[in-house]
Amino acid sequence: MMTESQVSQSKKTMATVKIEPVNARVSVQENEPLLTALLSQRLNILQECDRRGMCATCHVHVNKGAENLSPIAGRERRTLSMLPQCGENSRLSCQARVLGGDIEVEVPEGMYLSTKDDIEQLIGRRAQEDILHPLSGKLMVEEYKLITRTVAQELKAAQLEISRLLTNTDSI
Repeated sequence: MMTESQVSQSKKTMATVKIEPVNARVSVQENEPLLTALLSQRLNILQECDRRGMCATCHVHVNKGAENLSPIAGRERRTLSMLPQCGENSRLSCQARVLGGDIEVEVPEGMYLSTKDDIEQLIGRRAQEDILHPLSGKLMVEEYKLITRTVAQELKAAQLEISRLLTNTDSI
């Protein structure tokens, strides 16, 4: 016999999320963040701000089914306003909760580096794919271009800014 909690859990609505460009389909429970679908596909999503909606590392474009996601809140709107590639269909997958139905998202191509050390090991090498800024999502290094010390310094400054933002949020 199922407990009340198990019955409630089994009645949750499921949604289908199609993820491009990896052409994957994932079932996600209602009220789960869209990020859950991305992580289930082992996509390299950093969550630099620990799912607080303050960085751009989980930015996606919602191509279909935006009405099946929670409305954009103030913090997400502010973060998205800093992204040069932000469009009307942009969302932060950590903040967008699945309400049901079908959703299609596109993950921007490129990679975010989680620490300054990651990029310092790559200085003088060619980027294997586009490298994106963790706060703004702007292109830092194009694919096949050399990674410079200046890029490492920009990344360190971004990490300091993220730390400052997180400290300010914790005190609210």
